[in-house]
Amino acid sequence: MRGVLVRASAAPFVVVGGLAAGAAAAALGQKRAECSASFTTTVYMPTTVYVTASEPPALSNSAPGTSSGVVATSTSTSGDAVPSTPLSATSSSAGPSTGVSPSDSGTASFTVSLSTSTSAVEEPTSTQVPTSEPISSSVTSDIISSSVTSGAPGAPTVKPPGPPSPPPIFRGYKNAIYFTNWGTSGNSSYLPQELPVSELTHILYAFADIDANGTVKSSDAFADVGKRYARDDPLNRTRGHHAYGAVKQLYLYKKRNRNLKTLLSVGGFDYSPKFVPVAADPGRRRTFADSAVRMMADYGFDGIDIDWEYPADADQAQHFVLLLQACREALDKFSFRHRLPYRFLLTVASPAGPVNSHKLDLAGMDPYVDIWNLMAYDYTGSWDNTTGHQSNLYRSPRHPSATKLSTDDAVQYYEGLGIRSSKILIGVPTYGRSFESTSGLGQAYAGVGTEGGGVLLYKTLPRPGARELWDDGAKASWSYNDATRELVSYDTPRSTLYKARYVRRKKLGGAFFWEATGDRAGAASLVSTMSKTLGWLDESPNHLWYPMSQYENIRWGMPGA
Repeated sequence: MRGVLVRASAAPFVVVGGLAAGAAAAALGQKRAECSASFTTTVYMPTTVYVTASEPPALSNSAPGTSSGVVATSTSTSGDAVPSTPLSATSSSAGPSTGVSPSDSGTASFTVSLSTSTSAVEEPTSTQVPTSEPISSSVTSDIISSSVTSGAPGAPTVKPPGPPSPPPIFRGYKNAIYFTNWGTSGNSSYLPQELPVSELTHILYAFADIDANGTVKSSDAFADVGKRYARDDPLNRTRGHHAYGAVKQLYLYKKRNRNLKTLLSVGGFDYSPKFVPVAADPGRRRTFADSAVRMMADYGFDGIDIDWEYPADADQAQHFVLLLQACREALDKFSFRHRLPYRFLLTVASPAGPVNSHKLDLAGMDPYVDIWNLMAYDYTGSWDNTTGHQSNLYRSPRHPSATKLSTDDAVQYYEGLGIRSSKILIGVPTYGRSFESTSGLGQAYAGVGTEGGGVLLYKTLPRPGARELWDDGAKASWSYNDATRELVSYDTPRSTLYKARYVRRKKLGGAFFWEATGDRAGAASLVSTMSKTLGWLDESPNHLWYPMSQYENIRWGMPGA
């Protein structure tokens, strides 16, 4: 996105829409013309749009803060620290981010920008705007999104358009995965370079923490932006403030795979209690939303994922709706303020079981949510009295006590509330749950083992001596060891194949995996099985232009990388 800011203080005015920087000088370097002002509008256009006025204000290359001039630097708005770059501009201190500010004399002071989207990151260059502009052009109503209401004389109020709405047409299935910052360290670390990005459409980076005042913050700054990988600068000889760690690696993946989106996931099980007081307070909700968007932009991500496990009552459910509303508004305001014709995503990790899902106002949340990550796992575990499948697709007629819940039940519940099926992703675990001293499915057990609290990574299964079994009614796998009497419930390529077919048959949005560490490589990979069976993966583009990031290498698009 390129932009040049034009500001004038007289009531008659000129509004200039999107134009590539190279064509701006030629189009504007002509004789001044006079006509009558009729309306104001804001447009995102790949071509030039002019609306001219009588007694046009004198435009000159004067400094910010004067009555007229060209502003070639950025100023921060609403707490955003926007770096000074020639091609990024926000509204000046004389007016709000809408670009219109009433004055005491009844005249309007306003700011507008020349902007154009670009699919590749380019280094900014300086642009001069000539002092005259003679052209008048009309714009069709299907491109303009504007609203003008009456107010004080000479002070119209302009309603800014939001970013593009979600695409009304299907653009391919989503195959997403959670990738954790804590998983990048330790003896069994899983590095960003191991992610199967060619099989993925979305990477959800987990988890960001939450301060008591609502500020979203890093839970591990070293893993996020500090850790050095191969080809990074180990001696810190590069000048400036740069992001390294997982954030840099994820941005590089996006740059090389233009359909890959990354999201900042906030909360998770450990940090979820912090949502309760923050979501209940309007001020802290705004702080949460604004800081989450700020962190998303600093990291060069494509959206925000909220993982609150779980609202406990109707009041907390309503606060969750208001928190999502604040986040959606903050994302849309961010796009508008920085002239970005891109819809940043807002997703939710949502429960599949009725104990938690029935407490939520899912219908009230849905207008703000782009993707529902349905956590279709943990249907059974150490909290139950009997063994069972932990992520079965259907209830099993043969083993009803082992399938008290099912993914199909959860999907039907969400769809029954009016949630569009194409917004739902079903979760697939890359781990299994262990039950010891049991005689089989739906039977009593004694303990889950000391290893991982009964949670075992899929890539370690089946355990030595165990037989891998299949429940055709539930479309679920498990293993059993006759000698040790241990049962483990987990997904396999076979169960994942059925889940992918279910996604296609039900016209769901796709699937996601919790989490990257547990999967295998090669033909036994659950992620790869899902990707190949779905076939058509999401083709919507990601976003690479973050001139407001605090990190210089993100801000400049990783030049040379």
